[in-house]
Amino acid sequence: MNWQVIDYDWNHVRAFLATAKTGSLSAAARELRTSQPTIGRQIAALEQVLGVILFERGRRGLTVTAVGRQLLQHADAMATAAHWMSLTASGQSQDIAGEVSVTAVDFICSQVVVPVIRRLAVEAPALSIRMLSSNAIQDLARRDADIAIRHVRPDQPDLVARLVTTYHASFYAARSFLDRQGRPRTAEELKSIPVIGNDEPEPFIRIAAEHGISICEDQFRHPANSATLIWDLVRAGLGMAFLPDEFCRDMPDLERVFPDHAPFGFPVWLVTHRELQTSRRIRMVYDALAEELAARR
Repeated sequence: MNWQVIDYDWNHVRAFLATAKTGSLSAAARELRTSQPTIGRQIAALEQVLGVILFERGRRGLTVTAVGRQLLQHADAMATAAHWMSLTASGQSQDIAGEVSVTAVDFICSQVVVPVIRRLAVEAPALSIRMLSSNAIQDLARRDADIAIRHVRPDQPDLVARLVTTYHASFYAARSFLDRQGRPRTAEELKSIPVIGNDEPEPFIRIAAEHGISICEDQFRHPANSATLIWDLVRAGLGMAFLPDEFCRDMPDLERVFPDHAPFGFPVWLVTHRELQTSRRIRMVYDALAEELAARR
């Protein structure tokens, strides 16, 4: 197959990124220190050279199209690579110091944030990262954290959210549990499988129903308020749970309970305070987290 390389202007990609992130041409113009008509022309030029529509224009402003969201992930990766290339070439990464606090659910802290800390300990040894295990967006609103990893986009006007990737979740159980319990093939057989979750089973029941899987509240056992504990309970052979495919594929002791069912997709947002984007140390951690999260796709 012959692939055609499309030649485009990086400044046009920057205009696309800034507009998608800020939600308007005027805000993007302020961020890039240029004029609104210039941003509009750059986006139009990028749309023309790529042969796609990046934004839908409506009464409520601009909305990124489906193809635009796909391209946004690649544009984000390009921006991150350019940023790291600049820091590395100038030797500035060694000079970045201070503390950056990151909040995420405990499992994401261990699987994503810890590798980022290990990487930055070499690239920016004077930088310190403090982890906060939580899933409350109020952590950012109260200024308890600098950066948050969330599955819901916040609506606070002083926060900036970046859609990094989309993960997928399916029902998983330990292979040893399924060998002992049996692999359910019918709705009736499914009713005998315990479900591991938190104290609020309704969202899990609803998500399962949307994917043609019927479970009931009586099946829920051993509720835990920790994502890591839910994983531990599943791996201990105590039932099945909704777990992200992107992490389970590295765990051979786990098996998808319904391999023929389509997984449930959920977004991964990287959130910070608007004014903190200008901080070099926060930007470094922010970009490193985005790269690590996207690498799990």
